[in-house]
Amino acid sequence: MVKLLGINCKYRYPLSGKDYDLYGDLEAKYADPEIVGCIFQDHPDQKTLKKMGWVAELQENSSIIHVPYDLKNLQAGALFEVPSGLDNGKPRLFRVISMQNIMMYPASIACEIAPEYI
Repeated sequence: MVKLLGINCKYRYPLSGKDYDLYGDLEAKYADPEIVGCIFQDHPDQKTLKKMGWVAELQENSSIIHVPYDLKNLQAGALFEVPSGLDNGKPRLFRVISMQNIMMYPASIACEIAPEYI
């Protein structure tokens, strides 16, 4: 589903030996990027977020994407580089905060992502 309908993003997962710094930020080396299809859920309603177990009132700075169920080493801290919608624009970098799957037949995993500021 995500391969056919999704936007092609670059996905990188943390390699072993990851650690957190004094401020709680992840310090890790990342694997080489691979192309993955992602479907963005534009404006999820509160009912959907409650079913996923997420607090709907706190969903201000993060977005939800759906990625393949069998994505290699998917975990909190993984990075998604989303291409710009504008010509010659710089891609944006997002970090996975949490993941959820509520379906009986797993077609995708919902990931909450937040912008990564450099």
